[in-house]
Amino acid sequence: QVQLVESGGGLVQAGGSLRLSCAASARTFSNYAMGWLRQAPGEERKYVASISSGGAQTDYSESVRGRFRISRDNAKNMVYLQMNALKPEDTGLYYCAGSDSRYVTAEFQYWGQGTQVTVSS
Repeated sequence: QVQLVESGGGLVQAGGSLRLSCAASARTFSNYAMGWLRQAPGEERKYVASISSGGAQTDYSESVRGRFRISRDNAKNMVYLQMNALKPEDTGLYYCAGSDSRYVTAEFQYWGQGTQVTVSS
């Protein structure tokens, strides 16, 4: 079982940066691939990025590739999402997610409560 708590969201102007953090409670955090998804108002939740259990592999959606970077610190049970060059369309509720898979994936079994990111134009 994995419990996840996100932090770091907020209001930022277009072109700015934010760093999201996710604290995980798990017996063996390093066994789980992790990811971030987001949900804009009135839309479905969408995949943003994922990272393999050891951190060697990462994957990004086309809309954020080159601007966002996912990372993890298995010693601290933490996952991060560095978001640069933010656009208004990046606005949404960002969820940290965990997967029973060790590899990059868009399928997750564990979810945090979300942290709001708002990008103003």
